[in-house]
Amino acid sequence: MSMAGRRSGKRVMGENKLRVAAYCRVSTDKEDQANSLISQKSYFAEYIRRQTGWVLSKVYSDDGYSGTQTKKRVGFNAMIEDAMRGQIDLILTKEVCRFARNTVDTLFYTRKLKEKGVGVIFTIDHIDTRDSDGELRLTLMASIAQEESRKTSERVKWGQKRRMEQGVVFGGDLLGYTVSGGVLSINEEEARIVRAIFHKYANEGKGVHVIAKELTEEGMYPKKGQIWSDTAISRVLRNEKYVGDLCQKKTCTPDYLTHVKKCNKDREQMIYLKDHHEPLIDRGLWERAQDVLAKRSVSMEKRLKFSGRYWCSGKICCGLCGKRYVSRTKRLKSGALYKAWRCHTSASCGAVRTWENGKKTGCDNQSVNERVLLACVYFCINQLSIDREYIRREVLRDVKASEDKLYQHTDIENLREKIEALMIKKRKSIDLMLEGLITQKDLKEQTKWYGRQEEILTRQLAYAEQTEFISKRRGDLLEQNVELMDEIMTFDERNVELYKEALERIIIFPENRIEIKMKTLPIAFLLTYGVQGRAENYTVKILKMETTEIGAETL
Repeated sequence: MSMAGRRSGKRVMGENKLRVAAYCRVSTDKEDQANSLISQKSYFAEYIRRQTGWVLSKVYSDDGYSGTQTKKRVGFNAMIEDAMRGQIDLILTKEVCRFARNTVDTLFYTRKLKEKGVGVIFTIDHIDTRDSDGELRLTLMASIAQEESRKTSERVKWGQKRRMEQGVVFGGDLLGYTVSGGVLSINEEEARIVRAIFHKYANEGKGVHVIAKELTEEGMYPKKGQIWSDTAISRVLRNEKYVGDLCQKKTCTPDYLTHVKKCNKDREQMIYLKDHHEPLIDRGLWERAQDVLAKRSVSMEKRLKFSGRYWCSGKICCGLCGKRYVSRTKRLKSGALYKAWRCHTSASCGAVRTWENGKKTGCDNQSVNERVLLACVYFCINQLSIDREYIRREVLRDVKASEDKLYQHTDIENLREKIEALMIKKRKSIDLMLEGLITQKDLKEQTKWYGRQEEILTRQLAYAEQTEFISKRRGDLLEQNVELMDEIMTFDERNVELYKEALERIIIFPENRIEIKMKTLPIAFLLTYGVQGRAENYTVKILKMETTEIGAETL
């Protein structure tokens, strides 16, 4: 009798039948593997049908996914969920490596299933997790499967590296080139866009922002998407393929279990082949472009310096197109700085415009002065019902309580008396040894004990004296705490650090309307404002305010 049948005889009583599911997987979605998947499904359906007391629940499958990770395997995860809901009693799969090649995942899921009373049978490996030695055997087989995955990963990487060294191109199409069979071929229609970018940048001295806008206006579109971005232009200018060179392994997969690609920062050696294929631009133009990039590039130190200087960076978006708002700063004739925020789409492509091919670009939303934003957030914060005096009392009470606990009174004089008493006992011990009442060994041990006690008391005395000194300054400290509390609770338009912490998002709408959502609040404020004056003489007045529950439809 088979292992499966033997187990089923123990589990099935009367007319109760075991609901059995099967799981099968292939690692690629090629045609021959698809046929293998069909064969596996048929095999399990017939296998379950032959067993007495078993009924087929469902056959779950995945194709085209690696066994080293489970998060992308839809069929596998659906099977686990059904088992957790009590819809499956037993799971069949051919081998441990079909279930998972990650030892941790294998044990995690089999234990999780076992807690629900669901067993797993690996038919070829002859392992049943319901057996007493099932987990031990499973651990050994899972470890072997994981090690095989590691070796397979290394063999694949080695093979790819040899092919890269031979000039085989890995990756997909890019602007100006198509990739087929590991060979780059020029796409002449797109190549003219690449040449235009390098000419505008290196010969005409235009920046990436201007080039992105001009290309869109001239009807030259990127490989993906409808409009150019500054980043996309920069990537073209830095891509060595356009000068005929090939650099591969810019990214790598450090962990064969997760398959997560990461930027290759000295993790593996890159492979660079000069004059590998037909270029789109000559080397002189390429080198001029790289020189300009080097001169215009911002150092990492400066990037870090200015990355967080705006209190609302990344929190403002357009109510029309959904894109983020970007900061725009200029210096007025008076010397003052004028700060405003503008929709990124509008800044890149201008107003809404429909091109001959039917594509629309641009955005008609308005720009917003920073003083408007500060005034609106200030207005919202002041709408909150905050009892500042109550907060001040509660916080200061907690501060005082913690200080009382920290600076509790210690009898310094009592500690000094204990230290003096120890010194007296130490001298008496010497007298006892001289009189022959105790041995020299006893004196040594006694003196050692007195020394430890003295060290403890001396530390306690030093701490007590320091605490007493600090305690005398408690009045000054408490006064400083009061001043600090008043400063924190001063909600004025200059307290941008407070706004940065309290603000969750701002949405800009046309006709001087702004929606503001504060963190932890279940409502959003919709304000309509008016402005008076220009430039630095700019005043803001809130004309209308509405509140909307978060999750409800907003105007």
